[in-house]
Amino acid sequence: MLRMKEVYAVPDRHIRYASTKAFLETKIIEGSSVQGHGVKMLSLMKKLENLKVGLDNDTYIDVILQSLPQSYNPFIINYNLNGLENSIRKLINMLVEYEAMTVLVGEDSTPRRKARGPDAGRERKARERLL
Repeated sequence: MLRMKEVYAVPDRHIRYASTKAFLETKIIEGSSVQGHGVKMLSLMKKLENLKVGLDNDTYIDVILQSLPQSYNPFIINYNLNGLENSIRKLINMLVEYEAMTVLVGEDSTPRRKARGPDAGRERKARERLL
């Protein structure tokens, strides 16, 4: 029976490879919840730690920051320039706060539509008559 387990078991090397690949290639889709993405990245990190992959905290943070879409570039630049030393959980909380802030700012800065209809050009026509 032990021999069968040895023959048909998945090698540890392959499990390490697949887990590392999943962690490094995971990217958040634009518009998705950064909190859900953070939870996914945390679970992949725990799996890597259990496999004793040996990545340090800074490497985990770098990979998480690289997994973010272009809309998070201001956050990433600010994070790197200020040299923030945080835990991974704190980084994820900061990302959730940034996401909430950008959603609120985005709602306030939506352009207003111009009036349409028979009275829409009245002001422009009045100005042209004065000239």
